[in-house]
Amino acid sequence: MKKFDTACEHSFVNDISQRQNVVQLADEIYARCQSYPTIIVNAAGITRDALLLKMREEDFDDVIRVNLKGTFLINQIFSQRLLVDKPKNLNASIINIASIVGKYGNVGQCNYTASKAGVEAMTKSMAKELGRAGIRCNAVLPGFIQTPMTDKMPDKVKEKFLSGVAMGRMGTVDEIAQVCLFLAMNQMSSYVNGASIEVTGGL
Repeated sequence: MKKFDTACEHSFVNDISQRQNVVQLADEIYARCQSYPTIIVNAAGITRDALLLKMREEDFDDVIRVNLKGTFLINQIFSQRLLVDKPKNLNASIINIASIVGKYGNVGQCNYTASKAGVEAMTKSMAKELGRAGIRCNAVLPGFIQTPMTDKMPDKVKEKFLSGVAMGRMGTVDEIAQVCLFLAMNQMSSYVNGASIEVTGGL
């Protein structure tokens, strides 16, 4: 298994819904690491749940701005930088975290489901545009995963979801990370491009 270079480990805080902030982030990463990342996992996301008839317009806009526009901005700006600064034989991997609810819908999440459906469709278009340039683009569609977000759900709601999961349990963040690792490593997924991988336990 490939050992990743850990010589450039830094943390950055950024509002990815604003273009100038993402440009600044790219500049900061290059200044610290002297290169742009060739593995990008877009996992930033928010929820503002409400039924369609009661959802505030600003809650719809906020979710689209972060989940969909933010993913677009990261993908566009870092791809542009990679292709200008293109190393020889570029093997880059972009992994966009979508959601299984973007495919099937979910009560109270018309904003979130729309944003994640958009992420999946955008990923497929990116794969067609960037594949020849050496950038693979794939989406991961998590199902019912144990996170701080799902920890806030009422037990009755959790039980209802779990009743539809063939494996009878919630997934873990590590199980999502392992799929991302597979997509990140060119030795393991060199011909996987434009794919949507469902990680749902059989939901």
